[in-house]
Amino acid sequence: MKNEDEKYYIPAGKHRLPPLPYSYDALEPVISAATLRFHHDHHHKSYVDGLNKAELALVKARQEKDFEFIKYWENELAFNGSGHILHSIYWTIMAPEDYSGEPGPCTTKEINRYFGSIGAFCQHFINATIKVEASGWGILAWNPAWNHLEILTAEKHQNLTQWGSIPILVLDVWEHAYYLDYQYNREQYVREWLNLINWCEVENRLTMAMPGELPLFLTRSVK
Repeated sequence: MKNEDEKYYIPAGKHRLPPLPYSYDALEPVISAATLRFHHDHHHKSYVDGLNKAELALVKARQEKDFEFIKYWENELAFNGSGHILHSIYWTIMAPEDYSGEPGPCTTKEINRYFGSIGAFCQHFINATIKVEASGWGILAWNPAWNHLEILTAEKHQNLTQWGSIPILVLDVWEHAYYLDYQYNREQYVREWLNLINWCEVENRLTMAMPGELPLFLTRSVK
């Protein structure tokens, strides 16, 4: 049995597409089976494949001490790695409407503490996500540097982030996530998607993230 240090370790080039935690039609009518199959089986898989390819290319570059294409492969690593992480979270924080539940006690406390109320949070999240330029994500993240939740938006996965923030709840607003079902109406998709939030999973992810530390001061005196 793996110890805690090895529990989440993934060797370079060994990332795998995670299975969906529900059937393809489980999120209907908000997200159709056709959209879910296309999104998971093809789009997400392309990020996993791209991430593995980039990691193996960087392994080869280190071994051969040939860094001519380092800028390209670092960009591929950031883009595909971020896409893989966010999509993996995205599948887990959705559930059929009958099982979505309500925000847990820790989630409710932290949302109220920073945003004022669940309603204020929802309005902020909806409007921020609708207005993401081009393709991207709406993200609720725990920032261990500030010790509070934050709503962020991201373009191309890796852009407009805050370093150290841990995604808790993510909403994909790339067109492939909703176009078959909503065409150009992103706002309708975002508003209806809120009914799919798996608040139990959000609660679990938040309680796992909160013990993380990202001090912005010297942690050990130098004498």
